[in-house]
Amino acid sequence: MDNFEEAKIILNSPLEQFAILPWIPMKLGNLYFSFTNSSFFMLLTLSLVLLFVHFVTKKGGGKLVPNAWQSLVELIYDFVLNLVNEQIGGLSGNVKQKFFPCILVTFTFLLFCNLQGMIPYSFTVSSHFLITLGLSFSLFIGITIVGFQSNGLHFLSFFLPSGVPLPLAPFLVLLELISYCFRALSSGIRLFANMMAGHSSVKILSGFAWTMLCMNNLFYFIGDSGPLFIVLALTGPELGVAISQAYVSTISICIYLNDATNLHQSS
Repeated sequence: MDNFEEAKIILNSPLEQFAILPWIPMKLGNLYFSFTNSSFFMLLTLSLVLLFVHFVTKKGGGKLVPNAWQSLVELIYDFVLNLVNEQIGGLSGNVKQKFFPCILVTFTFLLFCNLQGMIPYSFTVSSHFLITLGLSFSLFIGITIVGFQSNGLHFLSFFLPSGVPLPLAPFLVLLELISYCFRALSSGIRLFANMMAGHSSVKILSGFAWTMLCMNNLFYFIGDSGPLFIVLALTGPELGVAISQAYVSTISICIYLNDATNLHQSS
């Protein structure tokens, strides 16, 4: 198989939408710093979020009677604030507010990334495992630091529930440690897998519908309504997945913070 055939297969693959393409190649020795389509859409998402908030809060704040955009910003703000207050217990309001900006930015960024990926010919940043893994690992490290700051070395008791028989302690500590470290992977894997699977399904069915539509055959033209209807029907659930995955990732952060600050009090 020559390079032309391989390129043709990749071009027709439903996974082509996830290909990272270097738009501005940059290389330093064996290290690559290329500005890719993924980098562009991450910057675009961040810019949209900042502009969205800026236009609503400019000139000292919002309007007394909010318009549609201000209502949307207030809805996101109140939603995340209620999530933090409900999921993180045992702390004062001032302490919770220290976590709120990070959680709000994470939720808004993931929400915009997921919704942006629903636009045709765009790029879904959250469908790449390295990006979601980097985000989840960063949050995991930050939450672990918060746990030590809040409880000191007593944070290590998180890996040994109270009342455990001494002979079982090493085994349970190992299990708890593995379970805790797996949190760094689970959030990234869940977000990546759901976004990639949904977009791949829509791409496969839409490609199948387009192929049938382009055939000069009345039977295929009539039969095209089936996969086309399925594509349209999947758009709604896929939009719901884009929103729900941002919510699930955010509530996971709140639960992990609650565990780190309150140890076994939440169970």
